[in-house]
Amino acid sequence: MTTRPPAGEKPLQLDVSILGREYKVACKESERAELMQAVALLDARMREIRDTGKVAAIDRIAVMAALNLAHEVLRARAGTKSHAAPIDDARAQRRIHSMQSAIDQLMAGQDKLL
Repeated sequence: MTTRPPAGEKPLQLDVSILGREYKVACKESERAELMQAVALLDARMREIRDTGKVAAIDRIAVMAALNLAHEVLRARAGTKSHAAPIDDARAQRRIHSMQSAIDQLMAGQDKLL
């Protein structure tokens, strides 16, 4: 959402639902369609993660969805560069699983604090 809106454009307050929870977000009218697409994508990814049954806490689901989406962005960026090295999918999957385990361990420690 890096496009510059027309001068004087007022921000909108939108109610969005992600994984059954309601959030209020602000955006400019010119960004509304992209924001709603982002909400739909994030909601779908979080539901996929939740439905695996491996992760139950919404904060962990959100972190995993963010990591997966960030990974996809990085792969897409690398794919647009002609000099980019090919990505080893198996290695990438191992790294993602390693990150998931690390996050789970960190979050388990946080649960004990609460």
